[in-house]
Amino acid sequence: MNVDVLWSKILEQLKSELTSLSYDTWFSETNLYKLDNGKAYIIVPMPIHKKTLLNNYSDNLKEKLNSLTGTNYELIFILNEEIEEEEPKIEDILIQDNNKIKHENINNNLNSRYTFENFIVGNSNKFAQASALSVAENPGLLYNPLFLYGNSGLGKTHLMHAIGNYIVEHTNKRVLYVTSEQFRQDFVKANRKDDEGTNFNYVDFFKDKYRNIDVLLIDDIQFLGGASKSQEEFFHTFNNLYNDSKQIIISSDRSPEDLKILEERLRTRFTWGLQANIYPPELALRKEILKKKIIANDFEHDIPDDVIEYMANNIGPDVRKLEGAVTRLVAYSTIMGGEKITLDLAIEALKDNISKGIGEKNDIQRIQRIVSEYFQISMEDIRSKKRSANISFPRQIAMYLCRNMTSESFPKIAIEFGGKDHTTVMYSVEKIENEIKVNKDLANIIEKLKKDIGIV
Repeated sequence: MNVDVLWSKILEQLKSELTSLSYDTWFSETNLYKLDNGKAYIIVPMPIHKKTLLNNYSDNLKEKLNSLTGTNYELIFILNEEIEEEEPKIEDILIQDNNKIKHENINNNLNSRYTFENFIVGNSNKFAQASALSVAENPGLLYNPLFLYGNSGLGKTHLMHAIGNYIVEHTNKRVLYVTSEQFRQDFVKANRKDDEGTNFNYVDFFKDKYRNIDVLLIDDIQFLGGASKSQEEFFHTFNNLYNDSKQIIISSDRSPEDLKILEERLRTRFTWGLQANIYPPELALRKEILKKKIIANDFEHDIPDDVIEYMANNIGPDVRKLEGAVTRLVAYSTIMGGEKITLDLAIEALKDNISKGIGEKNDIQRIQRIVSEYFQISMEDIRSKKRSANISFPRQIAMYLCRNMTSESFPKIAIEFGGKDHTTVMYSVEKIENEIKVNKDLANIIEKLKKDIGIV
């Protein structure tokens, strides 16, 4: 039977069963693309149709297809843009052969040291941590894909491994963690010829590794930039897993909108689920990270609070650098004959680390950074001319603190905030002063920020 005629018959039945609203919303713009190898490919107008039709109408559609054709079909929902008119891709040329070797023992590549239990949560990462745990508890059901992004060294990889380890521990789902570079290398291998002049074994391995899984975690997706063929294959891998309601977790150093090095059709898919940004850790979280690192390693010498405070204020936001600074400090103490760790020793031991750390040129920049971290906006935003409330209010607080905690003049402060007129600073200072008198919550925030800034 012609697929158009077949689909028309199915639509007629659905129209008589559903309300006009449901039919017009979910079926009026659908088409049956093809029946192939036990699969029925149905074209839908938008990504939301895929999930709705799969979750709410798949049984009904399968029943109608079986009644009209006598065959049980697997439903594949696709967008028009996903229909390729080019030569067959890996999924098309792969021959399912029971005699072929199965690759059931592919390593999931998870690092068991990274768990939710040892991920330290603060204001800067609690949304990302909560999102990751929600996905781990309900893989394939919520927030698919989950897209984690933020600068290097903030904990994206830790969270990805934590998700994978949680799923492995609590379910029998098949999990795979890879970097984008590993994906690219595997794809290149899948296109090589073996001794017999074919690549079926390589293709079979690639297919089994990346499609026959329940959860795919792919780290540093930005490194697929420039690899057009690998991007195309990941596009098909993504579609295959997504259509089968398999969980996808992706990390990057920037948001999907900023990944201009990748194809637009990939960037669009990355926004289908949930995006979670990990911000640089605030001062309190940096101190907690240092303390947990010290406890975990059970160092012979105690590290006093003033040393932890010094390190948290001067090393920078990169978690790996913070942990590395603890290791360097302890090693330096050992090399110096087991000398007791003091603030003077820490300053000497970490002088190279400090020079590569935050390195604010003055107290105004220090205040700007700490206020930016607290309100989870960028340094660029706080110095900009943007007037949205989530930026202008923190900027006014920062100006107030600069005036009250430094000896800088209004014009000098204005220059540090993007060259604004000094009267803008005067207005901001006066506004915050008046607000503090009647708003206890704001007064508490100001006091906390002053403590974090700690300028003497």
